[in-house]
Amino acid sequence: MISQSIFKLITIFVYMKTYHFPVVVEIDEDGIYIVSCPMFKGCHAAGKTIDEALVDLREVVEMCLEEQSAENVNQFIGVREMEVTLPVSA
Repeated sequence: MISQSIFKLITIFVYMKTYHFPVVVEIDEDGIYIVSCPMFKGCHAAGKTIDEALVDLREVVEMCLEEQSAENVNQFIGVREMEVTLPVSA
C-alpha cells in the first residue's frame, strides 16, 4: 500500500505543467542586465549577469502566475526593429 505522503508527492508531479515565456534581455549604462517577460505587466528583474537576472525573473514570473493563470496572459507577437532619424547638431 502507498503511504499518504508518497501519494501526495505523486499527485503533485502529475499536475505539474511547464510553460515557456519569451524574455527580453537588455544591458544598461552601468553594465547591469535587465530582463523582462512581456507576457506580464511589470515583470522585470536585473542582475550583474544574465543568469543572475534570469533567476530573479523566474521568481517574478512565478509570482505573476500566482495572480493570474498562464492561459490569461498577454499574447506575445514578436520583436520588431524600427528606424528613427534625428537631426545631427553641428
